Order: sequence, then structure tokens, then C-alpha cells
Amino acid sequence: MDDPVTRTEPYGYSLPLSPTGAAAMVTPPPWHFSGEVVMVEYRADPDAVARHLPPGLEPGPDAGAAAAVWAQWQWCSDSGDELEAPERCQFAEFLILLACQHRGVPVVRCPYAWVDSAVSLVRGWIQGMPKQFGEINQTRAVPAGRAGPPMSGAGTFNGVASVFGQRIARGAVHTRTEHGDPPPLFALPLVHSRLFPGWVPGEEPVTGLVASQVTDVTFTGLRSGPADLWLTDDPAFADLGSLAPREVGTGTVFSYGETLVGGRCLA
Repeated sequence: MDDPVTRTEPYGYSLPLSPTGAAAMVTPPPWHFSGEVVMVEYRADPDAVARHLPPGLEPGPDAGAAAAVWAQWQWCSDSGDELEAPERCQFAEFLILLACQHRGVPVVRCPYAWVDSAVSLVRGWIQGMPKQFGEINQTRAVPAGRAGPPMSGAGTFNGVASVFGQRIARGAVHTRTEHGDPPPLFALPLVHSRLFPGWVPGEEPVTGLVASQVTDVTFTGLRSGPADLWLTDDPAFADLGSLAPREVGTGTVFSYGETLVGGRCLA
């Protein structure tokens, strides 16, 4: 990066621009993430899933496979400076994931996501991830005491998501056994639609499919068991409701780490 002293105009990786670039809400990648995840795999209406896929993506052989994901994250850039401000580097997230494919290669589509952090929301839009504001909470494992499931063994993990005070999703995973393999939908590349609408009259919007590129992926402490899942049927969230579960499968809780290094355009 240029020496701030020599710059003659405000700059930054993201808005707001400033003389030193330090005011930018989002720092450049790579971004390192560590999180605790509660995930419920389920089956949705294959036709509803197909209607959520943009051109370039199509249902795969396992049409209708989906997942609801709650996660509590901590993140930082290479410098690690963000870790000095927990209010900046921590956030919670709720996602819907859909199985699909791009040119015959299995990938995952996230049609809806809610977060409780402005930094995470803006960073998601840069990636093309459709993040909105919401309230997300989930059960945490505890190393001592009885106010939560134990760090290993059987226990129940709940997740809820609300928007403007209205609950839109509720899930639970009743762990029974150690889980050998990561959930398939969490181990595949995410494909997003970057969209920057036109603002100047006559300007075309910037659009395009991109795949996230990650390194240093780590899964630990995987535990699985029966699960429950409910998505709202409120007409105000009709598109989300169309992806409601027809059948609920296995749930898994785990710790996860990755480094997000950027995106890759999909022609």
C-alpha cells in the first residue's frame, strides 16, 4: 500500500475514503474466520430451490438438498488488529444453503443471510453475499457448569433468527454421536451474485457470478444427531417460506476455521 503521507487524495479499500485509508469500514482480504456452527440439513421443494438459482447455476443430482446454518464468528485481517476490538471482530449469522451445480461441478448457493454486524453486512455485499440485518442467537457449549450442553457428548443446541422482532427461523440439533465427516453443503464452494445497481442515468448495473476462494479450512469437534427445523410461513417472508423443510435430516454442531482470500469470476 502507498505511504499515506504521499497520497494526495482520500482512498481506502471500501467506503468511507480518507487521507490515510484507515477509515474504510472493510479492510482488504485475506480475512480469517473462526466460528461455532449449528447446522440442520433438510430437504426443500426442488422447484422452489430451482427458482432461487440464477442463470449459470442449476439443480444437481441431489435436487432439493438444503441446510439452515447458525454461526457465531470471530474474524481478523492478517494484522490481527481487529481482535483488540471484540465489538468489531465478532458477529452472529444465519444462512440458508442450497445444493446446486455449475457446469456439472457441485457448489452451494446462499439465497438468504442475516447478520447482526454492519461490517459483516458490507463485507458480504462486496462478495455478492445477500446479507441483511437480523438478530441471531444460538446455544453455546460450556466447559463448566450446567447452563448449556457439554463440550463433548450428548446435548441439544438451539438456534433462532429474528427480523424486526419477528422470528423467522428456529432449529435444534440433538447431538448423539461424534461425526466423522463435515456436512457436505458446508464443504463446497459458495457461489454468489455480485450486484451493484446503476446509479447514474443510463448506467448498467455491475453483475456477475463469483465463487468464494478459501484456504486453511479446519473442522473440529463435529457432533451429529436428530434435528428440528422451522421456517416462517408469514407472507412477508414468502420467498424464505417457500424453502421450508419438507423433510428434516441430520443436524451437526462443530467448530470451523477458514481464510477467505477473495473471489473467482465464473464465466
